[in-house]
Amino acid sequence: MPAETAEIVEAFTTGLATAKRILNELDDATATRTWKLTMGGKELLSVPRIAFVRMVLLNHSYHHRGQLSVYLRLLDVPVPPIYGRSADEDPFA
Repeated sequence: MPAETAEIVEAFTTGLATAKRILNELDDATATRTWKLTMGGKELLSVPRIAFVRMVLLNHSYHHRGQLSVYLRLLDVPVPPIYGRSADEDPFA
């Protein structure tokens, strides 16, 4: 467990830099190649690699960003702008 917030931020920043590097190195041929999920030799899922990247990396992070906004509201902490101003701000200001 991280001892302080700075450790969490550092781990996130390092992971983000690694993900950006890997995605920048991904060429079209590799991105469109089929990725398969198997279990016990049985194929469970078969999609282009870029679709898997979107499902797992991007959609998963959107999901957790939504969870964070719920927890912040439950703690009466103003939700920061995620995709622009939040509904917690005065929309007519």
